[in-house]
Amino acid sequence: MSENTTIQLNKALIKKLKGAKEYPEQTYNSLIERMVNVFEEAKKRDQYDKFLHNIQKRKMKELWDNKEDEDWENA
Repeated sequence: MSENTTIQLNKALIKKLKGAKEYPEQTYNSLIERMVNVFEEAKKRDQYDKFLHNIQKRKMKELWDNKEDEDWENA
């Protein structure tokens, strides 16, 4: 049995895929696989960025939400 399958894509997407090819002979399979890999890496980076943001948010709250700053604002 074949390892390949048939999928349906609308013509607008096919046109975008054709424009995204890195070289004319590149297969859609190769192109989509590369796109998925890039997407997965970006997703990992985004999760790391969110992790850093949460850590920084706590530290910024610690630095900015304090009695000394409140007194200065009310002076």
